[in-house]
Amino acid sequence: MLEGNILTPQGWIVGHLHLQEGRIQRIEGSLGDPSHNDLPYLLPGFIDLHVHGGGGHDIMEGASAFAAIARTHLRFGTTSLLATTMTAPRDEIAGVLGALGDYCQAPRGKAARVLGVHLEGPFINSGKLGAQPNFAHAAVLDEVDEFLRLAPIRVITIAPEIAGHLPLISALVERGVRLQIGHTLGSYEDGVAAMEAGATSFTHLYNAMTGLHHREPGMVGAALAHARFAELIPDLLHVHPGAIKVALRSIPCLYCVTDSTAAAGMPDGEYKLGSHTVTKCLGGVRLPDGTLAGSTLTMDQALRNLVKIGLPIAEASQRLSQFPADYLGLTERGRLTPGAWADIVRLDRSLTLETVWVEGDQFDLADA
Repeated sequence: MLEGNILTPQGWIVGHLHLQEGRIQRIEGSLGDPSHNDLPYLLPGFIDLHVHGGGGHDIMEGASAFAAIARTHLRFGTTSLLATTMTAPRDEIAGVLGALGDYCQAPRGKAARVLGVHLEGPFINSGKLGAQPNFAHAAVLDEVDEFLRLAPIRVITIAPEIAGHLPLISALVERGVRLQIGHTLGSYEDGVAAMEAGATSFTHLYNAMTGLHHREPGMVGAALAHARFAELIPDLLHVHPGAIKVALRSIPCLYCVTDSTAAAGMPDGEYKLGSHTVTKCLGGVRLPDGTLAGSTLTMDQALRNLVKIGLPIAEASQRLSQFPADYLGLTERGRLTPGAWADIVRLDRSLTLETVWVEGDQFDLADA
């Protein structure tokens, strides 16, 4: 039984949350205002749909890295995540996916639950790589089907302007994959066509895509005008707070991700990001030419950043838990309600993380 200010889909309940066999059994209490007491906050565990690494390890290292990455993100309140690949040669990606397919079926241990894979490359535009290595190429269905047999790929980032990609979007949607538009030089019209074909989100909105101009709205314009979902990195380096607020007003279910690298949770220094070597310093991660290369963001800090720029705690939480769960179609995660998995974070009044529960198991953050 946990006591505190419990954030439910109906609002804040001041009372008790009861757990049984890994799930929320019941919630007792009454609707109330957290500002009227000193109890801790009990929020849904964070769900991060864009994770390249953490704790000094990178997803592209393979099986030896996965548990360490999942343990690292648990320390910061992430209870489930998508392991995110980098653009690489086909055989290298296949090898990593095969290992991830095995890992997703293995016992979790003291770590965040890896729900599946976000394939961020190689089906992107080589003219908008960002920090992706230059192994981009057009997708063909046989190749993607091979990847799908290896691991539970939940999300694929794709540049829709590449020849052959629009019909591929439709084919993959039929296979249950969610398509995100990203690393693209496409126009507004390309974005609209991709959404009509079935694409449903945008990868790290604003970054690595054509920007908004009043005569050429670009891919950012397509997202702001039409999208229900999009992911955004709220480290306050990738996107200005003013641009975050524009997106919040325009995209109903905007959700936040870390795009975290091996440098997350680690001191300044050099780390791997796919085949790149990147440097963590001054709170960011960059390539030698200064290009931002993922982030060091953690989800608890993302919550504090959103609150810092003016979001209520309840809305900030929703964009870190409920909306990413909704995007993946997960009705038993991302919300504190009877019957849902007991994925919970407890924070003190300064929004410092105290305790994490994953499927009802409580974890001492110092040991995670």
